[in-house]
Amino acid sequence: MVVDLTVLGCSGSYGAPPDHACSGYLVRHGGTAIWIDCGNGTFARLQEHVALHDLDALVITHEHPDHCVDVYGLHVALRYGADRTGFPVYGPAGIDARLGHLVRGGWRGTFVWHAIDDASRVVIGGPAGSDGITLRFSRTDHPPPTFAVEAAAEGRRLVYTADTGPAWSVDAFGSAADLVLSEASYLGGAGSGAGGPVRRSPHHLTATEAGRAARAAGAHAVVLTHLWPGTDPAAAVAQGSEAFGAPVALATPGATWRV
Repeated sequence: MVVDLTVLGCSGSYGAPPDHACSGYLVRHGGTAIWIDCGNGTFARLQEHVALHDLDALVITHEHPDHCVDVYGLHVALRYGADRTGFPVYGPAGIDARLGHLVRGGWRGTFVWHAIDDASRVVIGGPAGSDGITLRFSRTDHPPPTFAVEAAAEGRRLVYTADTGPAWSVDAFGSAADLVLSEASYLGGAGSGAGGPVRRSPHHLTATEAGRAARAAGAHAVVLTHLWPGTDPAAAVAQGSEAFGAPVALATPGATWRV
């Protein structure tokens, strides 16, 4: 069996073009299904691919709304629709309380929150080596506390950078990942032009930096995601491919890769 990665949303910071949701990905292996990041617009897309009773866990990499805001829709659907409690959610320490400020009366047992850090290792959905997916985490170069995710099953490894600047790299998980899903918010170079905005924040990557880091880590394949709205996708792919030394792919809503 392989690990399937399905893009629910991939727009950086806000949903644009209008038919794009923000960050959200479905990772599946056998009968196990994990939702990684639940940015605005991704909950509806999730339900096109998996029923709520078949979803095993949610991972929230950090508390920026474009990565977490659809947790509220999930809460309502589980509590009042599916009548399900104790659903496991993994995220940075304290995120349950911070997001809970908007939920009158608290989460009321809908979720069981698990704090993650660099030492966390979690098996979701069954023993490692069966349908189980093993998750590891690494603190990235992005505030507030943000964690990249490695999802591994039967020797196949997917690394998702979440949001990060260049002070962190995918080699934190070791070398030779089968697929790196890397943020590539901006284009390289100085100034801005027809290709869209260049770096607005030191805590995000350019497409060139994404490709370069994946190449240095010996990754087998790269998918660019989290492009800032207005960034020319073709320019991002060209820059990322040149830096990686091989063609890279671009995340698009609904696309699936088999790792």
